[in-house]
Amino acid sequence: MTNRNSQIQQIIEQNPGIQFREIMRSSGLKNGVLSHYLGKLEKNGVVKVIREPRQVRFYPLRITEDESIVIKALRKQTPRDLLLALIKDDGLEFSQLVREVKKSPSTVSLYLSQLVEDGLVEIRLVQLKKRYHIKARDAIDKLIEDYRPGLLEKPTSGFEDIINSF
Repeated sequence: MTNRNSQIQQIIEQNPGIQFREIMRSSGLKNGVLSHYLGKLEKNGVVKVIREPRQVRFYPLRITEDESIVIKALRKQTPRDLLLALIKDDGLEFSQLVREVKKSPSTVSLYLSQLVEDGLVEIRLVQLKKRYHIKARDAIDKLIEDYRPGLLEKPTSGFEDIINSF
């Protein structure tokens, strides 16, 4: 394995769910060169690539599909803040979450819906009030433990949050 392959592989190992631009920044490689090496790593089954609309993420092979869903949420500022708020104080109401993460209600609603759809958070009615609860507590705790500080201190740009708040 070439030096560049192992450098890229190490970046992905230490930062599961990392995106192309982040790898480019970390490695110092140019777009075309990085594309070439990532293509080889994927083709040879060394890294797992998950492609979604407008988003491609790279993972070490040992990361399961369930873990990749948690990691994707933890790598974005607002979903991560929502999960951490619920870990700290499970069973919060929507208005409490809006205050906790200091985002607009529409942004919180968008990300909460995604977290519920992804099976990380569930809604329970308590005394006729909707309360949000962590569903994947053990998985989240384990991933935070295994990958701190990478997952918690290097969120992708707040650009998505800015766009989604309109």
